[in-house]
Amino acid sequence: MKFFSKNRFFNILAVLSIGLVAACSDSNGVGNSAAQQADSFVEVWKTPSCGCCSAWVSHLEENGFTVKVNDVDNTDSFRAALGMPQEYGSCHSARVNGYAVEGHVPADDIKKLLAEKPDAVGLAVPAMPMGSPGMEHPDFPEKRAEYDVLLVKKGGAFTSYTHYDAVN
Repeated sequence: MKFFSKNRFFNILAVLSIGLVAACSDSNGVGNSAAQQADSFVEVWKTPSCGCCSAWVSHLEENGFTVKVNDVDNTDSFRAALGMPQEYGSCHSARVNGYAVEGHVPADDIKKLLAEKPDAVGLAVPAMPMGSPGMEHPDFPEKRAEYDVLLVKKGGAFTSYTHYDAVN
């Protein structure tokens, strides 16, 4: 007695294979593990009226991050809870995969941090340098002040993680 023809067997096998590939891939057909999803999720604390913070959030989203925004009256307590010293403060604080991100840090530096996984509190761009993501001048978007992205270590010491030259 024959249960399946040879063609029916291969059709069933093909359907199962397609289902397995779909289950292991995201909508772009690229594997999407839980670790990759965690690396791309950023939680941000900012004041409700800050336009440059919203522009930075847009920059992250345009670079593949999923962002949850929390509008708060003051970011100091969130910065402290993340372990980021107040002297490196800026207008918003964020957390990504256990790291603190303070201020207008470029998305590429966050991606580099997540790939390298250094033993650190996180990254900071103190103050609000012109030309950093979210701080572009509306009339001169190509201009940029010289600034450093700081790798802030436990205990408050820092090193320059990435240096950006001025562009006039």
